[in-house]
Amino acid sequence: MNNKLRKALLRAHRNQQGITGLETAIILIAFVTVASVLAYAVLSAGIFSAERGKETVYEGLKYAQATMETKGSILALDNSTEPDQLVDEIEFNVALVLKGEKVDMTAGLTAVTVVNFISKDGAQKAEWRKELLSTERGSGNILEGDEVMKVIVTVPSTTSIGVYDSFTIEVLPPTGSALTIQRTMGGSVEAVNNLN
Repeated sequence: MNNKLRKALLRAHRNQQGITGLETAIILIAFVTVASVLAYAVLSAGIFSAERGKETVYEGLKYAQATMETKGSILALDNSTEPDQLVDEIEFNVALVLKGEKVDMTAGLTAVTVVNFISKDGAQKAEWRKELLSTERGSGNILEGDEVMKVIVTVPSTTSIGVYDSFTIEVLPPTGSALTIQRTMGGSVEAVNNLN
């Protein structure tokens, strides 16, 4: 009986081949290798993306830390010996929003910070000068920490700012965002006009 059972089993499995353990191991190794290569590619892309995102955030912080703001009043000055109802200079104070960075406030022919004057007569680069109002900590041209600097912008000769005229001043530092000041003159122009 044992012999008959064995012959029947051999006849049933005569044309079939089984997968050996070695072949199974090779297939599993191939799946693991492909999966590990794909996982490495996904992780590499994720790490690269995260690094680029981190660089973007740090660059944004660098610009935010160097951003300036106005401190105190914005004054329109008529420096004429005889009042002509026209503004000659705009004066305001600036300081850093965050104390961690510096802004180069070099003026004159080698200006690093640019001041634009925009009015009904158009936009143009304006002449300006500065005065440090606080104790100097480093270079005289660098606005840093808790320093406050007075900026005096000369109204361009091709423009006239009088009664009810509007103007915009843009201070463009080498790093950080621009400081924009928009004001409208009142019903009269005095020697000193507070535009707040």
